[in-house]
Amino acid sequence: MEMDSIAVHAGRHDLLGLGVHAPPIDLSSTYPVPDLDEGVTALDALAAGAAEAGNPIYARLFNPTVRRFEEGLTELEGTEDCVAFASGMAALTACLLASCSERRHVVALRPLYGGTDHLLACGLLGIDVTWVEAHEIAAAVRPETGLVLLETPQNPTLAQVDIAAAVAAAGGVPVLVDNTFATPILQNPARHGAALTLHSATKFLGGHGDVVAGAVACDAEWAGRLRQVRILTGALLHPLAAYLLHRSLPTLPFRVREAQERARVLAGLLADHPAVERVLYPEADGIQLRGPGAVLAFEVVGGQSSAATVMKSVRLVTPAVSLGSTDSLIQHPAGLTHRLVDPAAREAAGVTDGLLRLSVGLEDVHDLWLDLSGALDRVPVRVLAAAR
Repeated sequence: MEMDSIAVHAGRHDLLGLGVHAPPIDLSSTYPVPDLDEGVTALDALAAGAAEAGNPIYARLFNPTVRRFEEGLTELEGTEDCVAFASGMAALTACLLASCSERRHVVALRPLYGGTDHLLACGLLGIDVTWVEAHEIAAAVRPETGLVLLETPQNPTLAQVDIAAAVAAAGGVPVLVDNTFATPILQNPARHGAALTLHSATKFLGGHGDVVAGAVACDAEWAGRLRQVRILTGALLHPLAAYLLHRSLPTLPFRVREAQERARVLAGLLADHPAVERVLYPEADGIQLRGPGAVLAFEVVGGQSSAATVMKSVRLVTPAVSLGSTDSLIQHPAGLTHRLVDPAAREAAGVTDGLLRLSVGLEDVHDLWLDLSGALDRVPVRVLAAAR
């Protein structure tokens, strides 16, 4: 089936047999175990990483509503399985724990989401990290390397990384690709050899700013390892969040495409505004990235003070972190999402003090431009004159 049809029907194949049209939601924290032998068998299977068992036993081990969302995202990403977590950072942590328990070295490409960068750099997990450019991956890989980690398009510069080339350079070391910006509608990293496809499901997958979640699409073996970590750390996604995420999947293709069209228009208009030094927006090759997406970044003349002026001045666009919601969001990476990244590394990665990241929503594009241009017009004339 085509992506639109998959999005509508993914994770819903059993509804006819259940005699319902809307998927059920299971909020149980525990489950009756009248047959002890059955319970023992189920517990052993779940603890070993099984996708499901004859009895869920306890909500930290398994939840059928969460599993339904996992099945839906599995179909969209074209992988064997998927494991959902209570947040994107919980999902990332599970990937690091699962891949680096013995080989405790990671090769990572900047820029990444600031929280990811901070987790890798802070030393909390006892992981040794080598930061590289894409062309340096092969030279950085060691016998003790457990994971190569990248994001494409990158956050917040929207630069692209060739996934297939990164996988080849990794030489058998598993590659994790954060696919949050592109979503499975525009990019499927597994098709290009990525072992792990990470999503902050809070963003486009949820799409309405009311869910915090993470997910990893992968093969069955990886999924089993990730579930073992999830059980031990208690990072299972809440079933209500899973229900909302699954409900949002049918509209995902349309939300992404509609927002993308608005982003295309705004990228062109922003490039012509005198207060904008540059616009960062991906160029889709149609092979890896099937569309540029709905997130862009632009650098304003005058650095952080001008960026702050724009954030204070918007009225329709929401000045807030996150992305992928139905409403447009604007934020200052250097001061917010990437604040905890080493300043020198942040600057080297192109995350400058004047950079703003814009997640384009579903508002009328002309209304959005009136709001953004009006905010940019508030950058003082003397600042523009000095830049010239």
